[in-house]
Order: sequence, then structure tokens, then C-alpha cells
Amino acid sequence: MATNAPRAVFVTRETDYELLLARHATREQARFFLETRGQQLAEVEARHERFVDVLHHARTTVPSEWRQTLVRRADFDRFLFGPEDLVVAVGQDGLVANVAKYLDGQLVLGVNPAPDLYDGVLVRIAPERLARLLPASVHDDVALERRTMVEALLENGEHILALNEVFVGHRSHQSARYRIAVGSAEENHSSSGLIVASGTGATGWARSIMEATGIHLSLEPQEKAVAYFVREPFPSVATGTTLRAGKLSGGGLTITSRMNEGGTIFADGMEQDRIAFDWGRRLTVAPSARTLNLVTG
Repeated sequence: MATNAPRAVFVTRETDYELLLARHATREQARFFLETRGQQLAEVEARHERFVDVLHHARTTVPSEWRQTLVRRADFDRFLFGPEDLVVAVGQDGLVANVAKYLDGQLVLGVNPAPDLYDGVLVRIAPERLARLLPASVHDDVALERRTMVEALLENGEHILALNEVFVGHRSHQSARYRIAVGSAEENHSSSGLIVASGTGATGWARSIMEATGIHLSLEPQEKAVAYFVREPFPSVATGTTLRAGKLSGGGLTITSRMNEGGTIFADGMEQDRIAFDWGRRLTVAPSARTLNLVTG
């Protein structure tokens, strides 16, 4: 247990209403913008007010002797998460994926502020349950899912973590050229890029690829394995299509860039956090030693 009072770190992202005000400066300009598109500001405001109420209620459940703070998604990369923080994500499932890569063992409680809008795969906790689950989490008296994450490691030590998937390809989504190696098998590729997904990500982008290709791989969220899927590999005299999908548990996938410029790596759809992947750079993608420690009850 911590020697200091525990700290609850509430993480959120901007609501649609806040984003509208940031873009249009005033409420009336935001209203005009929406009405030109057949939408109503009242609906957006109602969702915003509902979110504010849920967040306020969630914060009032924190024991009075604890510390607490609020961090927006845009500030995750500048915020120092302490080793014994309890992270409370209030928002949609994607918010948990956004914060996961900045954590290293901290417990995460996902609170769903709008069950009618969000599926609640990762944000399963109703606000009224926090009063019991927060202190129980400090005492390790909660049910946990330790969800496998994906790690991409470059030869110079740069790395990126993902809860759902890592994408490797060209930043314009034109043909990406690279050499792929799995175990003793290798081949050159020209494709729309590839993704390496965890069991959590297997229900998202990877699932759509599996449905489109008919290649189905079983992968559970807590299984210490990841799966790779090559998007639209093109066969030619110089490129192959044999290594187009597979499950990785004992070892990783090695990718060497054959792109003079525009090669990119990013995680969980966050293209703004990309790493350059130009000619000669070598990348290994495998299950990470880190996990998302998700409190479920």
C-alpha cells in the first residue's frame, strides 16, 4: 500500500460541445454551424450536461482523505502517472485505449457516462459503483482483466505501445513497401500496410479485416499473443503474399522498411503520434510485457 494518501486520476476527453466551442468561439456560431447541417445544438448540449453531471458524481465518490486530479486526453503525454495512482477513465471505450500506453501497472476503472451511446467493453462501471470499487482497488480486492498490449520496438530503442493495434505502412495509405519476417520465413511486400492487433483490438479493425479476407484467427484479450494482418498484399515478380496473417505468441514479427519517405508507425488510430519508418529502419512487433489492468468489479 502507498505511504501517502491514494490519488484518483480522472481522465477525460473533450465533449462534442466543448470541441464546437473551441472551433467556433461562441455558442451562437456553433448553433448556426450545426443547423446548416440539420443538427440541433440542444442535443449536443444535453449530452455535454449529462457528461458533466456523471463526472461530478464520480469525483464526489472519492474518499475525502484521498488526493484527486483531472487530466484531459491532450495532456496524457505530459502528465506523470504515479506508480500507485488509480486511473478513472470517464468516457467512451477509446479513452481507455488512449491512456493505456502511458501506464505501467496502474489499475484502470472505466466509467460509462452514456450507456445508450457507448458499448462499454472497457468502460463497464456505473458511477454509483465507484464508492465501493475505489477503496477496494487500493486493497487489491477487485476483479481484474490483464489485457495484453502490443509493443513495436525500433532498432534505435524508439518504441510505441498499443492496446488495440499498431499500424505499419505509408502515411498517405498508398502502397507501402517493406520486408517482413516471421520466424525463418521472409518475403518482400507491397501492400496497403499491415496491423498487429491484440485480443482487445481483435474486435475492431482486425475484425473488419478478418471479415473482408475470410481469414479468422482466435485471440482472447488476456492471451499473451498478438496477430498480424497484411492489408491487400500485391503479388509481383518482386513481392509475395504468403505471409499475410498469423498469430504471434513465442516470438515477434520483424519488418524492414523499403520506403524512401512516408513510412509511418502509429498506435490505436492516433496518427499524430506517429514514428517515421523510412528506408532501412527495422521494427519488431510482439506482445508487450505491459498489460492494461482493467478493474471489472
